[in-house]
Amino acid sequence: MQWMTEARRHIGLREVPGGASNPVIMGWGNRLGAKVLGIAYGNDRVPWCGLFAAHCITQAGLKLPPIAIRAKAWASWGDSVGTTATRPPLGAVAVFGRDGGGHVGFVESVNTDGSLNILGGNQGDAVNVRRFPRARLIALRWPKDVARAAPAPWAGSAAADTTGEG
Repeated sequence: MQWMTEARRHIGLREVPGGASNPVIMGWGNRLGAKVLGIAYGNDRVPWCGLFAAHCITQAGLKLPPIAIRAKAWASWGDSVGTTATRPPLGAVAVFGRDGGGHVGFVESVNTDGSLNILGGNQGDAVNVRRFPRARLIALRWPKDVARAAPAPWAGSAAADTTGEG
């Protein structure tokens, strides 16, 4: 899956502390533009999980949801995978609820307690893999007209607990 290859390529990318913004993150916003994102992306203090997902998905040549920067916009994108599968497809777009908004990322693996390890942007101000509880899961989506991947692999408990996503 081209979007997962692109996402993994950016693991470790972080926001720039202080008033500056990471030029890579800003480049995604500039390339996609306000017409695609739904807003003019001004700095990396604006939640950028949707921007990261949009960048990776467009690198795979796939269409985006309207207002792609909004995490919850991804909840109606593509085809539903359902939220009850024990092991959703590797690379499925996962949408989570949180106070004040949502979070979006890609399924990397599944923990024995059922939680999902999500590869995403703006997870602790960085691109990384973090654990998310199923109780927060709103939707699992798959790109239209793309053959579904094999189920995500089982993982140990090495992924960090979820904090700082948006």
